[in-house]
Amino acid sequence: MPSSDNISSDYEVSKPMASGFSEKNADQLVVPPLYDQELGEMTEQERKGHHKFNRLGWKRLTVVLIVEAIALGSLSLPKTFATLGMVPGVLCSVGLGLIAIYTSYVVGQVKLKFPQVAHYPDAGTLLFGRFGYELINVMLGLQLLFLVGSHCLTGTIAFMTITNSGICSIVWAVISAIILFLLALPPSFAEVAILGYVDFASIIIAIGITIIGTGVENTNSIGGPVVWSAWPKDGITFTDGFIAVSNIIFAYSFAMCQFSFMDEMHTPKDFVKSIWTLGLTEMIIYTVTGALVYAFVGMDVKSPALLSAGHLLSKVAFGIALPVIFISGSINGTVLGRLIHGRVYKNSPIRFINTKMGWITWISLIAVITVVAFIIAEVIPFFSDLLSISSALFISGFSFYFPALMWFMLIREGKWYANKKNLALSAVNAFTFIIGIVTLVAGTYSSVDDIVNNYRDGTVRGVFTCAEPS
Repeated sequence: MPSSDNISSDYEVSKPMASGFSEKNADQLVVPPLYDQELGEMTEQERKGHHKFNRLGWKRLTVVLIVEAIALGSLSLPKTFATLGMVPGVLCSVGLGLIAIYTSYVVGQVKLKFPQVAHYPDAGTLLFGRFGYELINVMLGLQLLFLVGSHCLTGTIAFMTITNSGICSIVWAVISAIILFLLALPPSFAEVAILGYVDFASIIIAIGITIIGTGVENTNSIGGPVVWSAWPKDGITFTDGFIAVSNIIFAYSFAMCQFSFMDEMHTPKDFVKSIWTLGLTEMIIYTVTGALVYAFVGMDVKSPALLSAGHLLSKVAFGIALPVIFISGSINGTVLGRLIHGRVYKNSPIRFINTKMGWITWISLIAVITVVAFIIAEVIPFFSDLLSISSALFISGFSFYFPALMWFMLIREGKWYANKKNLALSAVNAFTFIIGIVTLVAGTYSSVDDIVNNYRDGTVRGVFTCAEPS
């Protein structure tokens, strides 16, 4: 465990010069004992707790971010490319990826300047006081629930594809929920990072099988060349187009949990290495997967993409993808559990989850989170729309307009027009803010419109039925 001197040097806190910052808001933050000067007065139990939650280096942070980020997003990209066309698909994938790296960098700078920010809602306190804290708490909680729910839905699709049995889909959904519950029980992200290597290998191999399988089918096709387009498909509606863009935004949602992950780093200033490694890795995987699978399958590509690999290879790909489906899904439940548990027991050693009461409350909380996520998966049982509506309502804020506001209110030094650097960054952050607001409004409209249309047209199964999920 680092000494208090090391902690101080890693978190060099300077007075923010941004005019929008309120010292009163900073005073509202709850400073955990880790940042107190009285470390010597800790109990042995508290020391063990701090050591347990202060073990992440930048390499492990990268792994944890990969676990949280590179999962369902990559499986929705080929269908997105089919809707947008190859050229807009590549441009959106690379462009939104670069913006996500930048906003993640802003989030990391806020963490370095205000080390007491343990989760995204704490940053909301800095921006808007208690209202900001509660608003972002609700947004983050709901988004994490949607993420666990989407992984529960994908697990259901995977099991039904692998087994090809007549077992009711609700049974597979329950099994998926139980697996997500068990994997979410380890409360420390350093512990989850160990599973991250399995997770990363799982998604890479599954994607590889899908690309190779669809490529082989394309080569052996006797029905003529596969039809794909460089530009949006004919008759594309606003709803279809924006859902496709929202799915790309969903794929770059790693800033959402960054405060929580960085709070466990022993050298937080190393976060820049992590976000660049993750961001570039994501851009390569997403762009290559989306472009190649779309080129091999054409306009009929499915979502999740693994369904497009052919009957046998889809089974194999989903089997290999099971670790990423459940490991990546479970970490979102862990983040939400830490957020709630840490708030309820913020002044108690119970928050370290190294006592009997700590474990009882933790297990009960993870169970409740999993059940609610299961219900969400059953109420919105179609993959693309579930990703899209969570992107519009929540990721638009975490990845775009909130980081833009953080730069203006917390990071900016001097007037926005003070020099060329400030002018350039002001333009970048203003553009990022606009992207977030447009995504919030247009994305929500498009997602709700598509959900209503799907239920009206009967193209999806009903709520809590045994039909195959879409």
